[in-house]
Amino acid sequence: MAIFKAAAVQMRSGKEPERNARDFEALVREAAGQGATYVQTPEMTGAIVGDKDARAAAFTSEDRDLIVASGRKLAAELGIHLHVGSTAIVRADGKLANRAFLFGPDGATLAVYDKIHMFDVDLDNGESWRESSAYEPGTEAVVADTSLARIGFAICYDLRFPQLFRAEALAGAEVLTVPAAFTRQTGLAHWHALLRARAIENGAFVIASAQGGKHEDGRETFGHSLIIDPWGRILAEAAHDEPGVIIAEIDTQHSADARKKIPNLKNAREFGVALRGAGQGALRGAAS
Repeated sequence: MAIFKAAAVQMRSGKEPERNARDFEALVREAAGQGATYVQTPEMTGAIVGDKDARAAAFTSEDRDLIVASGRKLAAELGIHLHVGSTAIVRADGKLANRAFLFGPDGATLAVYDKIHMFDVDLDNGESWRESSAYEPGTEAVVADTSLARIGFAICYDLRFPQLFRAEALAGAEVLTVPAAFTRQTGLAHWHALLRARAIENGAFVIASAQGGKHEDGRETFGHSLIIDPWGRILAEAAHDEPGVIIAEIDTQHSADARKKIPNLKNAREFGVALRGAGQGALRGAAS
């Protein structure tokens, strides 16, 4: 069990990776200066770019990416676990990945996670998103076993798929992470409720760094970065959409305590689903 200070960094990334990298570095330094030994940044830390041609100009391979290089260097210099919530990376096959990185206090890469669930939706206000047209989805959940805690990975829209978080909790994750660029509309409706639910149903801390405000490409994100304990209590919140840092103490014993009080991870049972009605029998799928 470990006790440490965690920071969630809120940003308003624009189109230019160089400027975003400067903001990223300043906010990470601010968080470390407040004693955080785990620092998380939001989804698309490197750049938020809507136009296809502009994306091609802004994004590059992992070995040439500015945020990756800066993150590795900062983690080693500051002696922290630095979680780049995600940045767009050009894969070897030329496709884009929405990729998270966790760097250790020596600058080594401890874990990499590619966002699994693509944000393909049409919202009531006319917003339409097709993330799958630009990014290749990941295929593997990731839990990093670190000196601070076992940390489970997710990115933004993954939040709406509880089975991902349950799988990570069953693999021992005590801290679940949801760096995001939630739209303002969906954030107002569901951000707090879903994050608290993921914490409660898994007996885990949830740390969610967010993008916030009006971005250069025209989109508007919700902000309200959160750190939540395993009982669903909000420990820290950026109650706005401006860039900044929030800090909270994480004691992984509280995850063990919550799971002991309500052992739903152990009590889960497989079951079938029966669709009843005229001409209907039992469906043979199973869930747990």
